[in-house]
Amino acid sequence: MDRATFACSTAFFHDYSSSSQGAFCLPGGHVDFIEKVESFTYSDFFRDYLIPNHPCIFSAKFTEDWGSRRNWVTWDGKPNFDHLLQKFGEAVVPVANCDVKEYNSNPKEQLPFKEYVNYWKEYIKNGYRSSRGCLYLKDWHLSRAFPEQDVYTTPVYFSSDWLNEYWDAVAVDDYRFVYMGPKGSWTPFHADVFRSYSWSANICGRKKWLLYPAGQEEYLKDRHGNLPFDVTAPSLQDRSIYPRYNQSQPPLEIVQEAGEIVFIPSGWHHQVYNLEDTISINHNWVNGCNVAIMWCFLQDELAAVQREINEWKDPMDDWHLQCQLIMKSCTGIDYKEFYNFLKVIAENRISVLENGLDDEASAKNTPKAAISTLGMLHAVFDLKRTVKVLTSLSANEDFKKLDLTSLSPPPEALLHHLKAAIDTALL
Repeated sequence: MDRATFACSTAFFHDYSSSSQGAFCLPGGHVDFIEKVESFTYSDFFRDYLIPNHPCIFSAKFTEDWGSRRNWVTWDGKPNFDHLLQKFGEAVVPVANCDVKEYNSNPKEQLPFKEYVNYWKEYIKNGYRSSRGCLYLKDWHLSRAFPEQDVYTTPVYFSSDWLNEYWDAVAVDDYRFVYMGPKGSWTPFHADVFRSYSWSANICGRKKWLLYPAGQEEYLKDRHGNLPFDVTAPSLQDRSIYPRYNQSQPPLEIVQEAGEIVFIPSGWHHQVYNLEDTISINHNWVNGCNVAIMWCFLQDELAAVQREINEWKDPMDDWHLQCQLIMKSCTGIDYKEFYNFLKVIAENRISVLENGLDDEASAKNTPKAAISTLGMLHAVFDLKRTVKVLTSLSANEDFKKLDLTSLSPPPEALLHHLKAAIDTALL
């Protein structure tokens, strides 16, 4: 995040400001490796990685009981194409061409999964070359399309997941993905949606990650303020194009082995390479620890849209609404939906605090069950963080210019309910 965004987020998180600032630099470029499942608790992860926004790597022991680790991989650690075709052969999947640059990413097309697997086999057979280029299956919503499949279980450390909790509730989208690609496939330089956290587990294969702590991306921008497509490109050494590149820190480099999970902090830009034929499970997620960063990101995005169409401000009666529509088309959310996002999260926690958890809900994989697993104090923590962001949203001038009559309950009433629930829970 830039300095303004960082200042914005630490204004909310003043109680953890000293540890948040540590996210800009890790001594000696060290990334912690978490070895043992039984000796690492959610509280450890919350204290040492979520709040300070530091990366870490979980050992393969954390994924060894996953169905995909058992069934999607051959005895020698390669993708089990036969099994995958049997289970998912008729699916249609999103595929990116890693050899083509389109704006600041790779162009995508939809392909039958069986066609992609046939391409992948031929690509390997031909020495990892093809006239079609290097194709990478990315952002496949496999869990949503095949909910009955035994693929993986989300580790408890990542269970406070507001993004997927909300989008599951409105049944519109989710941020759970499968990636599959041959050796040499890669993802260009980027930060994740809404400046969310992400976790990525290798089912098979190996990845190399280049990570830049939040704020470092400012030094990587060209003279026009654009981020690079590829941070390893020789052109970054040209000061006439990238005038501040020599002020940047070298990236943190991680080589992720099969079975391991990498935790990527909120707002950290990164570039990723598949060193072997690789399959991975990826989630993007937001929670009480980084929701203020998401809110600051949305304010920055709206400000950028407003600058772009500022010349139309006077002749356009609904200029503010048009800015919201453009922002939503670019980011996937506008201010009113962000309000509804906060409302759904808050009401789920209030329900548990006020009514407890019945046996039927606790037996299911539901948001309320996850809240119960993490404990009532965590629910209070979530509500406190929601109150801070909701208070800022309600006072925001761009938000107040919108037609808020459709919001139910009104922001003031929701804030009152949240504060009352917190006070009651702490009695």
